[in-house]
Amino acid sequence: MDLKEKKVAVLGIGKTGIATARFLAGRGARIAVTDAKPVSAWGEARIVLESLPTDLTLAPYGPEILTGADWVVPSPGVYPADPILGEAVRRGIPILSELELASRFITTPIIAITGTNGKTTVTSLIGEILRAAGKKVFVGGNIGSPLIGYADGPQEMDWAVVEVSSFQLQWARAFHPRIAVLLNVTTDHIDYHGNFAAYREVKERIFARQNAGDLAILNGDEEATTLLRVRLAARTEIFRSSGPVDRGMFLAGEKLFHLLPAGEKEEYPLAMIHLPGRHNSENVMAAILAARACGCEPPAIIRAVEGFRGIAHRIEYAGEINGILFYDDSKGTNVGAVMRALESFSRPVILLLGGRDKEGDFQILAPLIRRGVKEMVLFGEAAEKINGLLGGVVRTTLAATLQEAMEKAYRSAAPGDAVLLSPGCASFDEFKDYKERGNRFQEWVGQRTQ
Repeated sequence: MDLKEKKVAVLGIGKTGIATARFLAGRGARIAVTDAKPVSAWGEARIVLESLPTDLTLAPYGPEILTGADWVVPSPGVYPADPILGEAVRRGIPILSELELASRFITTPIIAITGTNGKTTVTSLIGEILRAAGKKVFVGGNIGSPLIGYADGPQEMDWAVVEVSSFQLQWARAFHPRIAVLLNVTTDHIDYHGNFAAYREVKERIFARQNAGDLAILNGDEEATTLLRVRLAARTEIFRSSGPVDRGMFLAGEKLFHLLPAGEKEEYPLAMIHLPGRHNSENVMAAILAARACGCEPPAIIRAVEGFRGIAHRIEYAGEINGILFYDDSKGTNVGAVMRALESFSRPVILLLGGRDKEGDFQILAPLIRRGVKEMVLFGEAAEKINGLLGGVVRTTLAATLQEAMEKAYRSAAPGDAVLLSPGCASFDEFKDYKERGNRFQEWVGQRTQ
């Protein structure tokens, strides 16, 4: 793909947009950059962009940026229905995600992980296992460093382990991972993709360019995902927590079993996993399948899993106040994540739920809430909607902000209870992102445990 003297329109000045512009500049492309914020408010991003050695245009947000463009590269948060992208489609200008662009310049084999929940955990764990096995590895994509940044460097790693979001797959056509993992597909980002069928179709694109020499790893507990086996060109392996599999991994008793292609069976102790919830057993199985395909041996895998304590803001223990335990699951921004969080607790839960709605199906939470939740405290923009759907299931309190919700939850809790922030919503009504929301929760707890 020759970029020299080609004009590329870059939409968005976040971390991905800046990395993309830097990559394009290094290959002689002419760049036009735009963002929903006015150019005068770009701050440091403008300084970085204007320092690039290229023909550069900084433009207000509008279809004018497409004039003369050969390609368009939108940042992940730009909706498919955005007027600029709609106009690009009308004019026949190719749209490439940053993931797609980067993959066309990468020679390192890629392990790609997608799914509604668990992506960051599995991506991080695969990276840890590969390092424990002595392999050089880049870990990034939708977490940490954009893949385009790795493409811009010397590419000296043995593997690139990449978390992939549906936003990135939306505009991916030639993306070809050597190993691709689909963890699960539950309702999420309907506001972005339009409906659940479209969301699932985008997720499944992770396998579209694979061939018989590649590996697809699938969730055997999801019927629609398991049915992909007959449609994929790649070799498939299944992970499952609810019963045996014909090839892949499954959970039985206190062990994880791996059925190898030649018929042998490996065993891994369930006790090596220090993350709560059955869903994390599934995450570990998916990671092991990917790592074994890379040549990692069981001792290195067990050592890495034993040392892995999860990721920030994913059912993370935040502290104890007067016998009340606090858990930060701020990364649980969809209903499926809330389900997995609730399934992780045997003690009574005070659930903090709310934020900016992503058109989630909150009603499916009712059985779990009825079984294990002592009280719900609903907050943020989505509080009234969630109350209308779930307010009669258990005792329910409404709060305008997370701060108010935390205070109400603490007053309602008794020693032995768990106060769980698992919002099931985006954070953008009150916070910059889920990290800021989780940090606020943890700061509140920390101030009261001193």
